[in-house]
Amino acid sequence: QVQLEESGGGLVQAGGSLRLSCAASGRTVSTFTLGWFRQAPGKEREFVAAASWKGGNTYYADSVKGRFTVSRDNAKNEVYLQMNILEPGDTGVYYCAASGLVAAQPYDYEYDYWGQGTQVTVSS
Repeated sequence: QVQLEESGGGLVQAGGSLRLSCAASGRTVSTFTLGWFRQAPGKEREFVAAASWKGGNTYYADSVKGRFTVSRDNAKNEVYLQMNILEPGDTGVYYCAASGLVAAQPYDYEYDYWGQGTQVTVSS
């Protein structure tokens, strides 16, 4: 069993930056794909970014390419999401997720474990 806990959310003005962290516990996630999803009010959860277990294979939603960077530290059992040039459309609850699949996956049904989420609000 894997427990995931996100941190780093908050309120930021458009154009600003935030760095989300996700700490895993229960077992090592070094061989898991770790991903980030988000859910805006009234909308379905959507994929944001993911990093394969070695970190060399990353995948991004088109809406965040060039602005967000996903990275991981397997020694610390953590994954991060650096978010730059934030826009009001990035507002939502951000969830960390872990998948047993070796390659980065953009589909939420392929993820086995989920955190509780952290709120990100971008003001205009």
